[in-house]
Amino acid sequence: MKTVSTGAEQSVIHPAGWRAGRSFWLAGVAVGAMALATPAAAQSETVQELIVTGSRSKPRTVLESPVPVDAFSAEDIQSISVTDTQDLLKTLIPSYTLTRQPISDGATFIRPASLRGLPSDKTLLLVNSKRRHRSALVVTGGSGVQAQDAAQIPASALKSVEVLRDGAGAQYGSDAIAGVINFILKDSASGGGLSIQAGQYYERDGEAIIISGDKGFALGENGFVHAAFEYATEQPTARVQTFCNRNIPNQSAGFCVPLFPTETTAPGSAFTAAYAQRVNYAGLYNRIPQKWGQPEGEYTRVFINSGYELGVGELYAFGNYGRSHQKEDFNYRNPVDVGASTNNLDDYIRMRDGRLFSANQIFPLGFTPEYLGTVTDYSIVGGYKGEYGPIGFDLSGRWGVDKLRYDLEHTVNFSLGEATPTEFNQGTLRSDELALNADFTYEFAGFTPEPIAIAFGLEYRREGYEIQAGDVAAYIAGPYAQQDPYDFCTDEANVAVRTLRPTAPQNQGIICNSMTQVIDGRTFTNPVYAVLGVGSNGAPGFPPLYAGRLTRNSKAAYVEASTDLSDRLFVQAALRIEDFSDFGSTVDYKVAGRFEINDIFAVRGSVGTGFRAPTTGQNFTTIVSTVVNNGQPVAQGLFPATNPVAQFLGAQPLKPEESKNFSVGITATPLPSMTLSVDAYYIEIDDMFYAVTPITVTPALQAALIAANVPGANTIGQVNFFQNAFDAQIQGVDVVATYAHNWENGHTTTVSTAFNWNMPVVDKVKVIVDPSGVTRRFFDGEYAYDFKHSEPRWRGSMTAFHKFGPFTGVARASVYGPYKNMFSVTNPVIQKWNPEIFIDLEGSWDVTEKARITLGVRNLFDNYPDRDKIGESATNGRIYRSDMIVDWQGGFYYAKINYTF
Repeated sequence: MKTVSTGAEQSVIHPAGWRAGRSFWLAGVAVGAMALATPAAAQSETVQELIVTGSRSKPRTVLESPVPVDAFSAEDIQSISVTDTQDLLKTLIPSYTLTRQPISDGATFIRPASLRGLPSDKTLLLVNSKRRHRSALVVTGGSGVQAQDAAQIPASALKSVEVLRDGAGAQYGSDAIAGVINFILKDSASGGGLSIQAGQYYERDGEAIIISGDKGFALGENGFVHAAFEYATEQPTARVQTFCNRNIPNQSAGFCVPLFPTETTAPGSAFTAAYAQRVNYAGLYNRIPQKWGQPEGEYTRVFINSGYELGVGELYAFGNYGRSHQKEDFNYRNPVDVGASTNNLDDYIRMRDGRLFSANQIFPLGFTPEYLGTVTDYSIVGGYKGEYGPIGFDLSGRWGVDKLRYDLEHTVNFSLGEATPTEFNQGTLRSDELALNADFTYEFAGFTPEPIAIAFGLEYRREGYEIQAGDVAAYIAGPYAQQDPYDFCTDEANVAVRTLRPTAPQNQGIICNSMTQVIDGRTFTNPVYAVLGVGSNGAPGFPPLYAGRLTRNSKAAYVEASTDLSDRLFVQAALRIEDFSDFGSTVDYKVAGRFEINDIFAVRGSVGTGFRAPTTGQNFTTIVSTVVNNGQPVAQGLFPATNPVAQFLGAQPLKPEESKNFSVGITATPLPSMTLSVDAYYIEIDDMFYAVTPITVTPALQAALIAANVPGANTIGQVNFFQNAFDAQIQGVDVVATYAHNWENGHTTTVSTAFNWNMPVVDKVKVIVDPSGVTRRFFDGEYAYDFKHSEPRWRGSMTAFHKFGPFTGVARASVYGPYKNMFSVTNPVIQKWNPEIFIDLEGSWDVTEKARITLGVRNLFDNYPDRDKIGESATNGRIYRSDMIVDWQGGFYYAKINYTF
């Protein structure tokens, strides 16, 4: 093989035969490893720990559970050195996927994830078995998720993590379609530790520092307080090539940095020397116009857990505070018009005194808006639990808030002209949740060979979502949002100004009898009649028209029963009734069971229903953002389904997604130190939620936007909104195995392996007719194809722990299967990505009983996925599909010091 250098990046060209067979070879490695060993509880003794997730009536062990549950210990968690618990889950759970989206508005700051191929709002997050509140982010495209944010939970606070890979709507309510992840907090009254880690990528960027720790304290003689914190900083990465939007497949030609000086100074060029004198061309080569990579970030996260035995039970309380601040680059704005877009930096307007002004007088080399997101998250949960006679009880209340503030720097509001600021507050999104719960358990005997365990309870929940307006300058329509704002051509009092001819050639006189004017040898829209875009460029601010608050409440009751009908058969059933103030009522059920064939093998399975109610944020969000269409930035407006604009296009009121879940599997202990589980699943989801295919703004639609008082209506090029767009089916298989061995020389080895095969399919696409008679298919062929193919069809991981004396070694292989992507319906060219394998290594030395030094590397061989070859993502210097599951940042090495109290 040979390596081809492309500046800061490298791509590897493999022999054709090897590449063709690589998929089968890697799949064989992942599946063959199952015979030896998986992730979950890396240590054999962990497998026998009781798990509370998956059954509200009776704790079980991992192998005895009638549904698949993974249990990860503190040691498993500590062996993964990342700044984000989302990345931790991605490493531990093969069916849990996560993308790094460098230019995706709020999704860059709060990254949506996926379990079993379903968006993150279909996986419920719990902390100490209590529902976690949602984030403030409503993703403005795709599945439009408003999910809970696992990143707010620092790894240093975790005693264990339990992952239920099965639908659980009948037990936990809305959102638990793909599964449930339960974070169990540390609860010791003593001990603790401090950890400091530093590292960077092979490309010598993305430097990261993590300082974390925890400490337990006794609270009198009967209680505890355990506090944990995490502070991290990350520098940005840039995986880019020379910015040149030329010769890109399936894309029209655009701005090109290397050609810019030549094209603007060549004889016969449309650009004159007068313009060239104002531009320092060399400056374009001394900086990266636009980064593609992880954002710059700073994070502070604190969690406190406490309990105190009192009377027949325990008073408990836990909560968190988190604050993160991140910055991403938006798409680069060209310094000159390349003929494919409006509102360019070189568009001229006439100021009040008649002089000319264009935005490239502020940014002569163009500009890249910098988008800043500040997330503030806090919660408090408290209650009293215990046993009163035969009845177990847990009475609790919780309150949580998540806020996302948006700021923009290094940009302009074109319509304000010469008066525009270059920094804006776009506004703040706020999500809050209040809940009261009463949960009970009871066992009674006499009807079955073993007592029947009953769990039942009530819940009241109130959810709120608020949009807070931004700076006036971020959304206001300035004077240049209309033609001739100073009446140069309509008011005779301005004749003197109109006939003024300043001495500078670029300030030539005003004309009124033409819609164009030649300035500096180029033809522009007549500056008197130029109409410029409204709002901060890149993301207009939230105006008071969009601001406000929406709330709803829900009430629920549930019951669950489980028992051993014999010494080999365990059964479980659950029923939940829930009523939402905005969507009405739903009833869901679940039946599960496990049968031991013999002392080695058992079979298990479940069937149930679930649902996900659209959130208050999804019902309320109105936002205008910039997307890239055919290589050019386009303003796109997202509106609620109830908005007049959406109604004009045929939008229907949103309704809950409803699901049916089926699973069947086997568990085995073929050796005393080996466990194995294989579980197949099938999920049907009706009325799946999605942002419709963007609709191009026509003159009639623009008139509707203007009538609805939408800021910047004259510059919005596309419109979309959320709908129950299609029905889907998900099928797959999970394989999990562990093997532990104690060597005669005192060494110990634990090997854990996991494998997931997953295939989502669009079953039925909704079609409606809008009031004008136009038939609209809300989910086009490209969306349907990418929904099925854009994530790896399979993924496997193998982790090996080896301990000898004071030394511990960890080796992990993560394998991603093939995936594909379609360019568009009208141009259905498809790119296929081959499987990739990433190797992580870590070695630790216990210097003393309390101190440990660790050296490690992620992605040892600096692997990258294939580059974009169809042009869907290869614009503005981008190399890789930035929304892909497979990591595209390269190798990362780090050092860590731990001290145990």
